[in-house]
Amino acid sequence: MTPVRITITRAVGSAPRGVGTQMLVWPDRIAGTIGGGALEWAAMAKARQMLDDGQSLAQETMPLGPALGQCCGGSVSLRFERADTMDSLPQKPLWIYGAGHVGRALVAVMAPLPDWAITWVDVADDRFDAVPDGVTQLVAANPARVVQHAPEDAHHLILTYSHELDMALCHALLQHGFASAGLIGSATKWARFRNRLSALGHPPQDIARIACPIGDPALGKHPQALAIGVAHAMVRAGQNAALGDKAG
Repeated sequence: MTPVRITITRAVGSAPRGVGTQMLVWPDRIAGTIGGGALEWAAMAKARQMLDDGQSLAQETMPLGPALGQCCGGSVSLRFERADTMDSLPQKPLWIYGAGHVGRALVAVMAPLPDWAITWVDVADDRFDAVPDGVTQLVAANPARVVQHAPEDAHHLILTYSHELDMALCHALLQHGFASAGLIGSATKWARFRNRLSALGHPPQDIARIACPIGDPALGKHPQALAIGVAHAMVRAGQNAALGDKAG
């Protein structure tokens, strides 16, 4: 049975998700979310009624107020239509090097986010744990050599087991180009890396584009805490870029 696709076409005030957010509704399951809570339950009920009635298209505006048992104060307009898939949204390429504890934690946090197309790189297949759906696994004996295959607008996070490999990746990225790059490590490690990269001929302003350390020190050094801090920074940077694009 072809499901009903729900799309947020307008969001005013305090709404749980933005315009363009979609979900699919079948009689017995769903995919995606328009924000959960009473809004989503009401929208799912509407979609399932359409499936029962054979209806193919509808539009509805739902105030997020007392009628839904909410006090958000906004409203959303929804389009309901029969469709097999959700629209593909533009994704930013994110290359993560290293499948150790921090790499696994970070991929687990970032993979569900729809804005990122993740390529996960390490030196051997047995270094990977379960690879989430939608994540591209790339095994390379020398990960620094695969940097040339990354899009020049890709974001990179370096989390490998080896300082020498980290260094080779930084060197390769500075030769190739990137949207952003982050390196796990201490201030001492980064001071040494800056000196070595400078000796290789990289200008200080280019070296400074690599962020190190990464994460939020206030959260601690546990792999999950590091992953949360890094993911937070990535999501905020992406949102700020989107706002900048709209402002321009």
